[in-house]
Amino acid sequence: ELDNLSDAPFSGDEENGGSEDRKTEINGNWIPATSITEAKINARAKRRLRKNSSRDSGRGDSVSDNGETLKTGVVAPTSPKGKVLDRRSRSGKGRGLPKKGGAGGKGVWGTPGQVYDVEEVDIKDPNYDDDQENCVYETVVLPLDERAFEKTLTPIIQEYFEHGDTNEVSEMLKDLNLGEMKYSVPVLAVSLALEGKASHREMTSKLLSDLCGTVVSKTDLEKSFDRLLKELPELVLDSPKAPQV
Repeated sequence: ELDNLSDAPFSGDEENGGSEDRKTEINGNWIPATSITEAKINARAKRRLRKNSSRDSGRGDSVSDNGETLKTGVVAPTSPKGKVLDRRSRSGKGRGLPKKGGAGGKGVWGTPGQVYDVEEVDIKDPNYDDDQENCVYETVVLPLDERAFEKTLTPIIQEYFEHGDTNEVSEMLKDLNLGEMKYSVPVLAVSLALEGKASHREMTSKLLSDLCGTVVSKTDLEKSFDRLLKELPELVLDSPKAPQV
């Protein structure tokens, strides 16, 4: 009988081939059974390769010479053009670190800790302005309102009752923008002293003497004591001896 040349699985005799080569007559020619088996294997491999290539053709993939699938537009690394586009070192050296320590390239800030020189103004620049060279920048401190004034100066005066340094109080008041609230400094100091000890009242007298002419003027002192006399009925509620003191 002639063996079936289709893609059917191998028969038992083909899998357990004996020591003697079996021959089959095809079209009048005697062909060994082993040659037929190899032909079947090769035909099956080619058919599987064609099936895979036709399935991947819809995705734009292609098959290289060695049977590996490549995407369209991607050059094989083995080709000369692929070597040109490869960013890896051709010499095989290097640790894979960024070039120039991360300071090279477009849109980068530079290496950490790098200090840039002061940029010189170009006179020929169309945006150059002569007034730029004469600008003086100062820190603007907003004047204190009534609520912020009491909240800021109360701890300063209370600390003064502990350390007794009038110069420190004077320096701290100079850093503040008191504005029209200067006359309120003696008012707040005397009000806090009335609630304290006799030593606090003595320290307040020394403080007002040292602040006069530096932080507050004589006019501010006069205005502050006029206000204290008008607010005396309210001070009596907290300090009953306020009129005598």
